[in-house]
Amino acid sequence: MKGFPVTGLRARQKADRNRRLTEAAVELFRDAGYDAVRIEDIAARAEVSVGTFYNYFETKGDLLVSIVMMEVEEVIEAGASVLADPPPDPAEAILRLIDGYYDHSLVYLTKEMWRRAMAISIEAPMTPFSQRYTELDRKLADQVCAMVARLQATGRLRRDVPARAVGEMLFNDLNNAFMEFVKSDEMSLDDLKGQVASHVRLLAQALSP
Repeated sequence: MKGFPVTGLRARQKADRNRRLTEAAVELFRDAGYDAVRIEDIAARAEVSVGTFYNYFETKGDLLVSIVMMEVEEVIEAGASVLADPPPDPAEAILRLIDGYYDHSLVYLTKEMWRRAMAISIEAPMTPFSQRYTELDRKLADQVCAMVARLQATGRLRRDVPARAVGEMLFNDLNNAFMEFVKSDEMSLDDLKGQVASHVRLLAQALSP
């Protein structure tokens, strides 16, 4: 057979349908709110059948968690470039990484969508999507730990403290602050970043060589 192999064509078609479903859900969830959107609405917007939807996702919640996974995968990729060439100042290096996480957090998701996704991952922790969510969360923590280790290796932070412990403490702080941000519709992104920046600068000063 000339042209593309059948398996390659099927893979591209599958990826295209997945993308269309995801994009349709992002638009509908943002415009109408998660609760108001039906699976039928998502399928119609994506121009696929409801049966096709169920070939990819068991529930509307699985699709929402999938959007979160897409978001986290993109920030991890962006964070890798910051890790490769961090600013000279240790506090600014850590904040550039964290601010990248925060700045991207509302690109695909609203605060309501984040709240729903977090609840779903807690209520159904053993589903494949929830487990992937947890795995990506660990990768974010690993990236923060790697930044601390890099700053120690280049002499910008003290080396007599475990990088893993410092990185996990930083990640827990930024994660807890993000959850408070998501819970409050009044809290702005600048408020969130300012709160965490004060913590990071204090820690960087304490760990200065």
